[in-house]
Amino acid sequence: DGSVSSCLAVDIRIEILQWLETLPEVEQVCRAAAFAAVATGWRRRNGKGRLFPLPDSLPDEGLELAILLADDVWVRDLNRDYRGMDQPTNVLSFAALDAPDEPSCPGEPLALGDVVLALQTIQREAEQRAIPLADHLRHLVIHGVLHLLGYDHQEDDTAEVMEQLEVRILAELGVDNPYIDPGVATAKQL
Repeated sequence: DGSVSSCLAVDIRIEILQWLETLPEVEQVCRAAAFAAVATGWRRRNGKGRLFPLPDSLPDEGLELAILLADDVWVRDLNRDYRGMDQPTNVLSFAALDAPDEPSCPGEPLALGDVVLALQTIQREAEQRAIPLADHLRHLVIHGVLHLLGYDHQEDDTAEVMEQLEVRILAELGVDNPYIDPGVATAKQL
């Protein structure tokens, strides 16, 4: 039917079984957040705050992205190797579409990229902010997926756009605005 729900494939890979022990519904949480982020992010595909425009219509072959549920050690290694920062972080995104006219393989879904999440960092942040782990995870999946769609938060104006999108998507999922508390990091700081 041409909607995101009919054409998006989300591959969830659980590298650390502690994810399932800590949050048994982790796959459903991630999948729902990813679908919501792509649906809203795609509708605003050529709007302000984007590094590159997306195609005008959803590809016939569909879209795909991967979510890797890892731990601090795994994410620290990736953060060091790809960003030069030898420390864990909550979420890393590896966009497959870094340019507007990035070629895709004919007949294959358009690969958006990968989102990698660090359990211990996310748990610690949720505890510090006194918010449910599932809600914080939803937020970080949305944040990561928006990066895959070309949204960025390096400049104040693009950070504001990204933050507003995150808040809107979270509201659709029944999650409160995480930026209301002055102690909470802004999109630019995530």
